[in-house]
Amino acid sequence: MLIELILVGIFVGTMSGFFGIGGGMILTPILLVLGFDIKTAIGISIMQMVFSSIFGSYLNYKKGLLLLGEGVFIGSGGFLGGYIGGYVTGYVSESILQGLFFALLFFALIRLFFSKNYDDSCETKSLPKVILFLIGLLTGIFAITLGIGGSIILTPLLVGILCYPIKKAVSVGLFFVVFSSIAGLLSRLSTGTIDFENGLAVAISSLLGVVLGIWLKDEVTSKNHKIALMTLYIFAILMLVKKIWFI
Repeated sequence: MLIELILVGIFVGTMSGFFGIGGGMILTPILLVLGFDIKTAIGISIMQMVFSSIFGSYLNYKKGLLLLGEGVFIGSGGFLGGYIGGYVTGYVSESILQGLFFALLFFALIRLFFSKNYDDSCETKSLPKVILFLIGLLTGIFAITLGIGGSIILTPLLVGILCYPIKKAVSVGLFFVVFSSIAGLLSRLSTGTIDFENGLAVAISSLLGVVLGIWLKDEVTSKNHKIALMTLYIFAILMLVKKIWFI
């Protein structure tokens, strides 16, 4: 199992760096297929997200790809929401968690599909700081409850509402995951629901993948990046469908 988890960690880390996701949206379904229950899978996902989001955001910042601006206010709300979400998980049934996860992935896919493509020269829009904080708060609660970082909710909003170019949006999305995942980890630690041994195996190995994923992100066009992101959503949906209805 250790070798499988290391390979999964590298794969998920690559996805995290490339798509600006914490990794939970793809890691959680994979762990379910490997035989973990939903709540253990969510705990491992949160630990991996802490490692990959901090390291990935650092690399993006050094490359000049990370816009802090709105990200700080959204992230602050995400921290509070993530902390709350970590407690919510223990009170929600497995079937409800899986259903919510499926609905969330489907929503993100549709929202991203209908969004326009903006290039890096486009001027981004803004919202009042309080609204940005509330967006982060609600995203954090919903995301950490499901064991994901929240960028799969946030990235389509940044592209579709604030007119962010896709590559800048995924960098801010990954930065948001830093806040939500740390808060989620702290709250989950207080309830004793983290599998440290398996979580560390996935999290540490994911760092190698993050480096590869960020390099790949810089090499592809924005159009192809968007297509790849939608493909990832479809893959995660299919894995979850397989788990819920065919196993």
